[in-house]
Amino acid sequence: MRELISFEFRERLMMVVTEVNGCRYCRDFHLKESLKSGVSEAELAELLEGRIPKDTPPDEYQALAYAQHWAESNTHPDPEIRENLFKTYGQEKAEAIELVLHMIRMGNLAGNSFDYIIYKLSFGRHGLVENEERFSIMG
Repeated sequence: MRELISFEFRERLMMVVTEVNGCRYCRDFHLKESLKSGVSEAELAELLEGRIPKDTPPDEYQALAYAQHWAESNTHPDPEIRENLFKTYGQEKAEAIELVLHMIRMGNLAGNSFDYIIYKLSFGRHGLVENEERFSIMG
């Protein structure tokens, strides 16, 4: 099977969703993976600020904007925006993009839930840091 989503593209998608969801474990892991894939430090700085980098390859921009919207809408994107994703990338590639988004969301939910459990078990001494409770599905 041919590769539909390059390593670099996949890491950009994952960083966009992770930044919206605020999972520090995924952020740390995918920062390293992004650098390995060829994403520049300048791009990562913008992704960490919640922005789509200015230097995003033109053929990836719409997918990154979709990923951000998808995460911000709690996996319920506007149907018209989703339809545009499928028109732009075709059925197979759009489904691959959405699979990547679901994969990172599961990681984000697991990491944030783990932090919340540690936070509760330690009576607030460990786990979540200031302002992170909003990211937990258990909060």
